[in-house]
Amino acid sequence: MLIAGPTASGKSALALELARKTGGVVINTDSMQVYRDLRVLTARPSVAEEASVPHRLYGTQDAAVNCSAGMWVADAARILEEARAQDRMPIFIGGSGLYFKALTRGLSAVPPIAPEVRESVRARLEQHGVEALHAELARVDAVSAERLKPRDRTRIARALEVVEATGRLLTDWHRDGLPPLLPPENVTAIFLDADRDELYARIDRRFEAMIAAGALDEVRALAARKLDPLLPAIKAHGVPALIQHLGGELPLEEAIAIGQADTRHYAKRQFTWFRHQLPEFDWVKPADAMARLHQALAI
Repeated sequence: MLIAGPTASGKSALALELARKTGGVVINTDSMQVYRDLRVLTARPSVAEEASVPHRLYGTQDAAVNCSAGMWVADAARILEEARAQDRMPIFIGGSGLYFKALTRGLSAVPPIAPEVRESVRARLEQHGVEALHAELARVDAVSAERLKPRDRTRIARALEVVEATGRLLTDWHRDGLPPLLPPENVTAIFLDADRDELYARIDRRFEAMIAAGALDEVRALAARKLDPLLPAIKAHGVPALIQHLGGELPLEEAIAIGQADTRHYAKRQFTWFRHQLPEFDWVKPADAMARLHQALAI
């Protein structure tokens, strides 16, 4: 069972209800909720919710780790095998389109990048800037350089890391991919098609509630570690602006507004991505989702 949707659309509550009804296991399919450092700011299920039914792959990674889709798929394969051995329904739930695509379409077989290679590329990025790194990429992997935006720091660095660590182009690794764990024809998959205006208002309210619930303390602890700014956890929605606030560069109200806007823009991209990249998902209104699952799963 796959449950996807934009952030703040009610996915977690739906997955929790389904797991209670079926004895299933809820498996995180969100690239930010893997980080233990950001429980509040990534809207992870509460401690009580995680204890009420089996939850897997939540808070498993430290913020210092660049948790790739490949790392997540490897963990998901283990959890899927565990769920099947226990005769539990696996309920993959989240908003990360790449994770779902890796799950149902397979993934490139890029091996782990050695830390010294990653550190070398990141050092050049900081010293010379993203434009110089993009020009460097163009010399060794013209296809990737043409495909990427010239200021996409993360993806440019990633493409260079792959070439330097493996001697092969990223496109070569993508061509020789790993098979899917769950082929799309074998799964029930829904996408929560929330009303846009209502969703955006809910995102804004939720961000303010996160601040009240301690998100700023989470970010303060994260900032104190002085981690690589390119790490996914450091780029989580709201984190950069709140770090600026803590450094005296922004008033809290402005940092909150930036975090809210970034999250709304992300939700918009989620709608677009799933519609074009994963057409096998059945789009349903959140209010109708449980009835649709009852029908599809005969429960």
